Amino acid sequence: MILLYVFGAVALINCCYYFIFIQFSFLKPTERVSAEKPPVSLIVCAKNEAENLENHIPFWLNQNYPAFELILINDASTDETLEVMEGFAKNDPRIQIVNVKNNEAFWGNKKYALTLGIKRAKNRRMVFTDADCYPASQNWLEAMSSHFTEEKQLILGYGAYEKQPGFLNKLVRFETLLTAIQYFSYAQIGIPYMGVGRNLAYTSALFYEKNGFIKHIKIASGDDDLFVNEAATEKNTAICITPESFTYSLPKKDMKKWFSQKKRHYTTAKLYKPLHRILLGIYYIANLLFWLLSVIILFTQFWKYGLAIITLRFIIQYIVIGKAAKKLREADLIFLIPFYELFLVLSQLSIFISRSDEKNSQWK
Repeated sequence: MILLYVFGAVALINCCYYFIFIQFSFLKPTERVSAEKPPVSLIVCAKNEAENLENHIPFWLNQNYPAFELILINDASTDETLEVMEGFAKNDPRIQIVNVKNNEAFWGNKKYALTLGIKRAKNRRMVFTDADCYPASQNWLEAMSSHFTEEKQLILGYGAYEKQPGFLNKLVRFETLLTAIQYFSYAQIGIPYMGVGRNLAYTSALFYEKNGFIKHIKIASGDDDLFVNEAATEKNTAICITPESFTYSLPKKDMKKWFSQKKRHYTTAKLYKPLHRILLGIYYIANLLFWLLSVIILFTQFWKYGLAIITLRFIIQYIVIGKAAKKLREADLIFLIPFYELFLVLSQLSIFISRSDEKNSQWK
């Protein structure tokens, strides 16, 4: 009987988190907050991204926005990245190039390169994306920047991955969806804790107020989530979730590469604020325990009660996650949500067990 009570308590904790996620799942997207269109700086840092830049620079330049500059940062690339940038810059005065050479103190450090790009920005409001990302529409820049106000200085967007055949693609997109649900939901209840560099915006005033990336300059990852974790507050943060504001990029096609990427990203979580680490930790532990206890409880005399708890938890999950998936244009993931969740929980456990404390200050 004690096992049943424990299982019920774990499921209840799961459901409590889903009630937090409702804050985002049932939120109606705000098309525009401000009709004003002040100048913005679109900043992209690239390292050995010649092909992606060739494909994506036209998307960025074709945004329906009256006044913006495109700052392209070449972070000591060894391919034709700089040449591609210069080729586009010859024909468009909106492009500013920051050519970063390796610095002995900041060798291969994206945050150092980004800092130089931010210092070049002429405009107070800045929008960031990655070289391998392209906007969902020509109104992306307008949609993101419209959420800036005198109070809102940090805007969280959705950086999606392209839909492609295969299980790994769906797993990557489900993990991205679940992460977005969490950081959007926490932002809605006044506890913003992270964002993604694929689609992020903040003001130069906020950047300089927090002394940029100085507190974690030696950490390879975290130019997005660690900065947001430090700088975001209930009052200064907004979210942008209209479909035209999304960005898309190609996901990893190799399980080992994706695993390595996630392993690197998880190293930044230990630097989050204590409250954020506790909330994320409890969520993961509750998910892990739910799956472990589900198997055990079904082989006991209380299996009928256990099955009822499992069914109720899955119904709530389908409603909350399913609603968010439709909002973020990931509806094809809904049918197998529990399966993706189980695989993701096991993957995260494997990453946690195998991750190394090896220090790495290079992002590529």
